[in-house]
Amino acid sequence: MADLFTPFKLSDLQLANRVVMPPMTRSRAPDDIPTASMVTYYTQRASAGLIIAEGSPVSREGQGYLYNPGIFMPEQIEGWRRVTESVHQAGGKIILQLWHVGRISHTSIQHNHLAPVSSTHRLAEGVMAFGFNDSGEPDFVQSSVPRALDTSEIKRVISDFRQAAVNAVEAGFDGVELHAANGYLFDQFMNPFINDRQDEYGAQSFTNRMRFTLEVVDAVSDTIGPQRVGIRLSPFGVINGVSVPDDEEAIFLELGKELAQRSISFIHVMDQTGFFNTPEGVKPTSDLIKELFIQWRSVAADIALMMDGSMNLLRANHLIRTGVVDLVGFGQAYIANPDLVLRLQHGYPLNAADRATYYTGGDAGYVDYPFYVKKEA
Repeated sequence: MADLFTPFKLSDLQLANRVVMPPMTRSRAPDDIPTASMVTYYTQRASAGLIIAEGSPVSREGQGYLYNPGIFMPEQIEGWRRVTESVHQAGGKIILQLWHVGRISHTSIQHNHLAPVSSTHRLAEGVMAFGFNDSGEPDFVQSSVPRALDTSEIKRVISDFRQAAVNAVEAGFDGVELHAANGYLFDQFMNPFINDRQDEYGAQSFTNRMRFTLEVVDAVSDTIGPQRVGIRLSPFGVINGVSVPDDEEAIFLELGKELAQRSISFIHVMDQTGFFNTPEGVKPTSDLIKELFIQWRSVAADIALMMDGSMNLLRANHLIRTGVVDLVGFGQAYIANPDLVLRLQHGYPLNAADRATYYTGGDAGYVDYPFYVKKEA
């Protein structure tokens, strides 16, 4: 029976185990270019079956956080190449998450201080970007009022994703993941409480709501091959100004069918249950996601399924052994435990992550977490 440490064939990639390091923003890239410390950070964690490198903006317009390594400039491609070469030399597999934040950005980050773009002109009230405050200091700031993309501009954004995928392959990545989760640009088209458009990308039907997502999937798949393409989704999620509509399960089931027809590599879902308290009498998000995964199995049998969020060894193995998922991501645990696979496999204690250093820059809380050393008897 398969478990977390059983090898897995993900499209053309042979993974040593089913442990995934999911994408996590760490804001460690001055000038938005990958650094030597990033080479160390990812190489330390190369024993994961799969690394999904942190969300990488496909354009300056798509950026919502300072010190975030992009994939749209030659210097960024070269910086990422140093990361992938080192990870591969250590025996690891690594793909890159392609990201456009949409309205979750700030004018201080945008080129010429322009407004961020989105499906809508409506502000994400109370949602923060990581930009510069009024004093010019790096800070979490209220995201800016966005500008709704004109219909004719959407093709250009899709083209940005296509080129970013080409750049990722040039940088040596084994594939890409489209970040279509957590209230960023894809969700801003999919969600009817955000999307107030009146064109073919509006919220009038499932087809229209899914159009942007599927056009990006098609553009990227046609360019680098569907076997190199995965997607991250967050059904029933409420991060970054998202509200859950009554038809959430239905549209994500339909999206799964469409993705299956395109033969992409995997669907990756972030379970946000641990982010919020579930009211009494309300079914937990984790249960809703599990039910959706079971339905996806019947309509998208050839696509690998991956889950992360509030994960531990017991839950991960249960999800794999019962066939709900194929791969499991461990987020915060990977921040503090570069040798997480070893620790999980042998029951060694885990280092605790220091939240105060998640986004502070520098090597502290980044590449200085210790590997496990077995004590002499």
